[in-house]
Amino acid sequence: MSTLRFKALAELPFRNYRRDNFIEVPAKLSELFCQNVFSEETMREYLTKEAFNSILDAIKKGTKIQRHIADQVAVAMKDWALSKGVTHYTHWFQPLTGATAEKHDSFFTPIEGGRAIERFSGGMLIQQEPDASSFPNGGIRNTFEARGYTAWDPTSPAFIMGTTLCIPSIFISYTGEALDNKTPLLRALNAVDEAATDVMKSYFDKNVTKVSPTLGWEQEYFLVDTALYQSRPDLVLTGKTLLGHSPAKGQQLDDHYFGSIPTRVMNYMKELEIECMKLGIPVTTRHNEVAPNQFELAPMFEEANVAVDHNSLLMDIMARIAHKHHFHILFHEKPFAGVNGSGKHNNWSLGTDTGENLLSPGKNPKKNLQFLTFFVNTLKAVHDYADLLRASIASASNDHRLGANEAPPAIISAFIGSQLFGVLEELEKVTDGKLSPEEKTELKLNVVGKIPEILLDNTDRNRTSPFAFTGNKFEIRAVGSSANCAEVMTVMNVIAAKQLRTFKVEVDALIEKGLKKDEAIFNILREYIKQSKNIMFEGDGYSDDWAKEAGKRGLNNLKTTPEALKKELDQKFVELYEELGIYSHREFEARNEIKLEKYSTVIDIEARVLADIARNHIIPAALNYQNRLIENVKGLKEIFSDKEFKTLAKEQLDLITNISGNVSQIKVGVDNLLSAKEKAKNTAGSQKQAEEYCNKVIPLFENIREASDALEMMVDDELWPMTKYRELLFTR
Repeated sequence: MSTLRFKALAELPFRNYRRDNFIEVPAKLSELFCQNVFSEETMREYLTKEAFNSILDAIKKGTKIQRHIADQVAVAMKDWALSKGVTHYTHWFQPLTGATAEKHDSFFTPIEGGRAIERFSGGMLIQQEPDASSFPNGGIRNTFEARGYTAWDPTSPAFIMGTTLCIPSIFISYTGEALDNKTPLLRALNAVDEAATDVMKSYFDKNVTKVSPTLGWEQEYFLVDTALYQSRPDLVLTGKTLLGHSPAKGQQLDDHYFGSIPTRVMNYMKELEIECMKLGIPVTTRHNEVAPNQFELAPMFEEANVAVDHNSLLMDIMARIAHKHHFHILFHEKPFAGVNGSGKHNNWSLGTDTGENLLSPGKNPKKNLQFLTFFVNTLKAVHDYADLLRASIASASNDHRLGANEAPPAIISAFIGSQLFGVLEELEKVTDGKLSPEEKTELKLNVVGKIPEILLDNTDRNRTSPFAFTGNKFEIRAVGSSANCAEVMTVMNVIAAKQLRTFKVEVDALIEKGLKKDEAIFNILREYIKQSKNIMFEGDGYSDDWAKEAGKRGLNNLKTTPEALKKELDQKFVELYEELGIYSHREFEARNEIKLEKYSTVIDIEARVLADIARNHIIPAALNYQNRLIENVKGLKEIFSDKEFKTLAKEQLDLITNISGNVSQIKVGVDNLLSAKEKAKNTAGSQKQAEEYCNKVIPLFENIREASDALEMMVDDELWPMTKYRELLFTR
């Protein structure tokens, strides 16, 4: 292994990345946009007017596409794809593995007379039948029941990857249960559309016929040289380093953040952006992140379903292009101890088909009351369903990050800025019932009316808050970098839909009692503000004081995935999903089971990998160096007197003793780890098993790492088998 490490390091100076990986960028990236997408413009060119209008109705109104229209669309898609050199098609879907999946089928079809044609029908477009037995299903499907179906999602455009036409699709079982991330997301988007549109048409703007949630994600990641990556078994098998002493220099100088992008990385970014443009992913931002060799990119916001698809697609493209530039990309939330991990901030808002952002104030009191309505209802939703939101970002890898003084804590709170908080405090004072003319005037002029200018000055944001208002959107900061955005977006839109439904019922009830519309809205918002104040926090979310204060406020601090997922099965949450038609009870329990099983499996794999590396790489290297020291000591004893020997050999003898102590600590640690791992593996019940891995297995990792990292600082560098942090983080 040490040979592999030094061979990788020796090759690096002889690579000419400027020459070999030079990327020529077109004068206008915009000219490439959607080049490989069956976009609205392309559909207008290839489809009949009837088919084109039918697709638009499906996207905007959710109407079903008739079979004869599907046949027309399929032919048009095939003709367009063939003109781009495509040979195969696939239903591109997002199973519960966290990755994407695809089964390629050829357009090629033999016909009589020894001839062949390219064929693609509406039936092929609408549905495929991949094997469902090998995907996570939480007990919904038996292994011998292999049938699952992918079905075309016309609201997300088809695209071309290489020589394959990719058709975004949902994935369901033979009996109709959702087996993917897209199906519940689409249901949630429909629910919030109906609820928000109902509120808009009733109280603010009758012209609104659709409200679409928007998402702008920010993707953080690490780049590691491929050869160095291959020299680390832990990186290859777990996506993170299980061992490794911190380098003398890490991120403490803050000199990497927003610094000059290395040439090799810039070439990678240029090619990535070109491919993103072709696939309609509107990336606009790139920069160095806080940790060495850590970077970020972000797009313009999009409709949430398309944005989720684009992020999943992007992660695939990033890995492919990184490989071409001799990089391996790391999406793990905490690949290196002692340096910042990676997140995926989700910026969420609501937009109308009339072009309004419902989380932006307007130019008059009515528009500002509209803003307050959606703003306060969002806070109330997060307050009531904070634990569900926490569970949506829970994973073994994200546990390393949450609350570790680099990411938002596991306590769900909301930052809205002191100025806006002051506005809510004023609204708390609204009279119960009918408002006097003077109070109405005061509210419109000096409270609601001043919101736009307040927000102009309120540009700062709290980076320690998991849910922060940033001017015209809420930023969900605790999402992990490896996560599929769909789950947190499903939860966010479900709880918003539920809250807006409740708001509509309560406002209408007050109007029926004789209050005017604005009076009723102010009365309900006043109560929501009072009920939601516990989650509003403007201070340092990393501090111990906040953890204590949060406890007093009744906010849960669910630090681990098993804790969060246990809360997820609260009857209140199950009923929420069933009421809005997002999941059946069976589907929801199955997903909880899948997440628990994945958590346990990840920890189990990490334990086995750590044991293997410790036994087969670390201990042999330490003993090899110790034997050299022993030979040195023997030589000293032969040529020096006993008095001289004791003085001259003292350091070597201390090293020999320390090496033995650390080797013993590793040996005992590995034995204890494997024993605890086996006990956890044999624990019945997914929840109890996950808790066993969390509480009994994970704590044993640290003893092994402590001893190994100590040995790394003792053993001759030329004998050390594992590529070191300084090489992984500072080789560019």
